[in-house]
Amino acid sequence: MSVVTAVCRVDHLRPDSGTIGVTAIDKRPVAGAVRVRPLGLYADVQADRKHHGGEDQAVYVYADEDAAYFAEQLDRPVPPGLFGENLRTTGIDVTGLVLGERWRIGATLELEVTIPRTPCGTFARRMGIDRWVKRFAEEGRPGAYFRVRRSGSVAAGDAVTVLERPEHGVTIGQMAAGLTAEQARAVLASGDRLAPKVVREAQLALRRAAV
Repeated sequence: MSVVTAVCRVDHLRPDSGTIGVTAIDKRPVAGAVRVRPLGLYADVQADRKHHGGEDQAVYVYADEDAAYFAEQLDRPVPPGLFGENLRTTGIDVTGLVLGERWRIGATLELEVTIPRTPCGTFARRMGIDRWVKRFAEEGRPGAYFRVRRSGSVAAGDAVTVLERPEHGVTIGQMAAGLTAEQARAVLASGDRLAPKVVREAQLALRRAAV
């Protein structure tokens, strides 16, 4: 059974040496149900809204299984929220999610898979590990962003149900590794109502392949 094991939102803004000066990456688990709307969880924020957040990156999901892998590799705990995620899950392969896949969580919340997480300097400073951006990317466990297709509430313990999985079969992991031209064409030709960021990434992959 696939379930949400933690719901996380910003605990407080932290000083950061990046261009914004603060970061909202410090997410921590909260008790009870949290309302989720098109721009994300109630009372959650993004300090750098140019590169984070927005409707196509409204909810960031990371798997307990991938967190456990990193905990072993790093020899340190990776508690919910450390990677800046909003939801932790168990029992579902987040890296293997298909672009455009739709979930129902709990009674009413419906989410749609958009793009993988791209690690950034803020994340590296959060972790305090040399060459963290490169290492995180190379491990191929990026977690996934979702857009909100139907607003609702989420709480730890809610079941995750896959409502729809597009036939093109292109996954979060494949996009994180770099889409091939064939994969990009399959996504664009799928006929699904793709999130704008998915379309842009597929088009970019085609342009790169044509060079």
